[in-house]
Amino acid sequence: MSQQHPQRSSSRRGVALAALLTALALPLATACTSDTSPDTGKKKPSESMPPAPVAAVVAPAKVEVIAKLTGCEVTIRTNAEELREGVCHTPDGDYLITTFPQERYKRIWLDSAAVYGGRYLVGNKWVITAPPKLQESLRQKVGGSFEDLNDHSTQS
Repeated sequence: MSQQHPQRSSSRRGVALAALLTALALPLATACTSDTSPDTGKKKPSESMPPAPVAAVVAPAKVEVIAKLTGCEVTIRTNAEELREGVCHTPDGDYLITTFPQERYKRIWLDSAAVYGGRYLVGNKWVITAPPKLQESLRQKVGGSFEDLNDHSTQS
């Protein structure tokens, strides 16, 4: 009976490893799919630009990792249980990088930010608050998508 436990344990490890590899490979495979129509061979119009390939590997990331990808030396200004926030000062402009330990904290943060409106670069457990002129270049470096909070303002 004791010999069966090592087999079960190794079998469980194999299943866990396979699940992990699938979880890691799926975003990469999805990012590499073709955007051409099989019927015509022409490019299909895309609703939005696909995220940068590096984002699948990085996200969710630490403030310092995202900052390095964007080319800044970050200064951490908030280090709390529910979020970490760093400030980047660059010649092109200043921006904030905020990361969250859970996706629900990001949603709460975005819901609160809706009072101020604006457009945010959002990824898995992270948000970048940047001037409009920087947003697209940052997206090219870290991926993510834009969330426009101007439409979420509360009515009086």
